[in-house]
Amino acid sequence: MRLPPLRIAAAAAAGFALAFAAAKLGPRVPEAPPAPRDPPPQQAPEPNPAVAVPLQREFGWGFAFALAGAGLGVAMLGQAVAALLLAGTGLWGTNIPFVWGFDLINYVWWIGIANAASLFAAILVLRRHGLRTAVNRFAEAAALAAVVAAGLYPILHLGRPWLFHWVLPYPATHEVWPQFRSTLVWDFWGIMSHVVVTGLFWYTGLIPDLATMRDRAAARGRMLAARIYGVLALGWRGSVAHWARHQAAYRLVAALVLPMLVSAQTIVALEFATTLVPGWHQGRTPLHVVLTGLPAGLGVVLALAVVLRRTLGLGRMIDDGDVDLLARLMAASALACLWLHGDMLAAALLEEDATRQAVAARILGPYGALWWGAVALTVLLPQLLWIARLRRLAPVLVGIGLGAAAGVWLDRFSLVAGGLLHDHLPRIGPAYAPSGPEWTLLLGTAGLFAFLLLLFARFLPVVSVFETRHEESGAEVP
Repeated sequence: MRLPPLRIAAAAAAGFALAFAAAKLGPRVPEAPPAPRDPPPQQAPEPNPAVAVPLQREFGWGFAFALAGAGLGVAMLGQAVAALLLAGTGLWGTNIPFVWGFDLINYVWWIGIANAASLFAAILVLRRHGLRTAVNRFAEAAALAAVVAAGLYPILHLGRPWLFHWVLPYPATHEVWPQFRSTLVWDFWGIMSHVVVTGLFWYTGLIPDLATMRDRAAARGRMLAARIYGVLALGWRGSVAHWARHQAAYRLVAALVLPMLVSAQTIVALEFATTLVPGWHQGRTPLHVVLTGLPAGLGVVLALAVVLRRTLGLGRMIDDGDVDLLARLMAASALACLWLHGDMLAAALLEEDATRQAVAARILGPYGALWWGAVALTVLLPQLLWIARLRRLAPVLVGIGLGAAAGVWLDRFSLVAGGLLHDHLPRIGPAYAPSGPEWTLLLGTAGLFAFLLLLFARFLPVVSVFETRHEESGAEVP
């Protein structure tokens, strides 16, 4: 078959063009992959707010107003103490037979808060529970502040506070030794052991975080603050030897907290049990005082956890699970109080007539509303925390926590004043009613408690930083 000349020319031209392209360009090389893009710059890790907050130069108007309110309470405390020194205990509403009033009521109440908070923190440390990373630090601080507030009352109860050294077993040239059968001497040993052990427990756990504050303050150029934190950190450098000794000391002090709390609270209860008053002279009184103080301490810790989490931005350290678990522990402690109140009523039925009448006077007499209010606030109100939806509402948690603490205070009022309504002798004189100076003294100690906690939150980490690192890294040893 013959092709037209034109087609032959076109085919020859196309073949020539392809041959020329192959000779000119050579074999085709695969295209190189595109160069990888530079990775986006990594952002610096967010600073731990527990460390960053104390190093802030400004804390805002909210903190200023809170500190001013607490300072007003401290001023009220100073005014109440000055009036007592000038006029004596006659300013109080105590009378015969109500020789113990707000001085002992508030003392037992503050000691109960301190004991419950310390016991909770010590158990978490000894069990190495994960909740310790969230609540231990400010629970220990709350316990220490409560002990300071409680320690004022036995001294003021003396009437001549400047002679408080008479209860100390010091070598006296006049051989005037303390009367060891006196409950004032018991209070001295109970409070001093509480202050020493609680203070050591709080400070020992704080040492590594003080070193962190020292380094962060130096990095920011705040050398004066770095020097202060450095002195308080006791030369901490984070070596293996330092960590080993710290962990051993921390757990040793935590173990010492347990017998100290039992002895300190039972010493307070024995002040009632060793008397011949029918409503007090019972072997179950120490157990009642120890266990009914749990809702007060846990309630204060729960309220502090919610407030600190919201105001200082500690949602990463105090998460929803921590608050939820703390709320359920609060509800469980309320059930223990229910058992104790039921045990009191059941035991009264088996007691002699004088004790039975004393218990009836306490719950049905002039102070009966206080006992029923204590049952409602410490037993019934915390049961709302079993509802999961309520455990997520911050105002509800704060209200229930503080309400439980108030309920324990009502129980102490009912125990001290209501226990004297029915005695072996006919009662003479009016019932006990707290006076204005006594209310001022109570508000003053509450202001002192809040003032100490505000200073703690301003200058120190309210959450354990080194424990948080343990929890985030999954390691037991830093």
